[in-house]
Amino acid sequence: MAKNNPLIVIITAFLVLSLMFSLVKATSTNITTDQHALLALKDHITYDPTNRLAQNWSRSSSICNWIGITCGVHHHRVTVLNISYFGLAGTLPPQLGNLSFLQVLAIGNNSFSGSLPDELFFLGNLSSLRVVDLSYNQLSGTIPSSIFQISSLERLDLTSNMFDGQIPLTISKCQLQMLSLSYNIFTGHIPKEIGNLTMLKELYL
Repeated sequence: MAKNNPLIVIITAFLVLSLMFSLVKATSTNITTDQHALLALKDHITYDPTNRLAQNWSRSSSICNWIGITCGVHHHRVTVLNISYFGLAGTLPPQLGNLSFLQVLAIGNNSFSGSLPDELFFLGNLSSLRVVDLSYNQLSGTIPSSIFQISSLERLDLTSNMFDGQIPLTISKCQLQMLSLSYNIFTGHIPKEIGNLTMLKELYL
C-alpha cells in the first residue's frame, strides 16, 4: 500500500488542479455572461436622455462599477439591476434572464415598452430573484406565468403599465409579500389563487 501512496497523491493533486481551473473558467464565463446580458439591455435602449448608460456601461470597466449595478461581495456576480428614474426608453431583451444571481430587478419610472420576453423568467435562471419593479412604464402584453414560478419572489410591482389578458393562475406559486397590479387593462376574474398567498401583506388592484 505504501508504494501506491505517491501515485495517489499525484492523482489527487491533478484532480484538485483540474477542479480549480474549471472553477476559474466557470467564474470567468459567468461574469462574461452577466456583461453580455447588460450590454444586450444597453443595445435595446432607444432613448437615454443623460447618456448615463452610453457613457458608463463600457467594456473597458468592470460591470460591478457600472451605474445602477451592484455585485455580490463573495462571488462578484450581478445581484441588483436598478435603473429606475433614468428616463430611459426601449425594450427588455431576453438575455436579462441570464443574470442568474440577480435578486432585484428595478426599472420603474422609465418608458420601457413592448412585452416581457418569455425567456426572461421561463428559463428558471432567476432563482434568487426577490424584487421585480416594472412600475410606471409602457409595458404591454400578458404577464408571463413563469414569473410566479420563482419561489423566492417577494415583491412584484407592475403598477401603471398596459398589461392585458388574465392574471395567471400560477400566482400562488411564490411567496409574495407585496403585489401591485394597479392601472393596467387586465380582463377576466380576479383569481381565487391570490387567497393562497399566505405571506401577502400588501395587495393593490
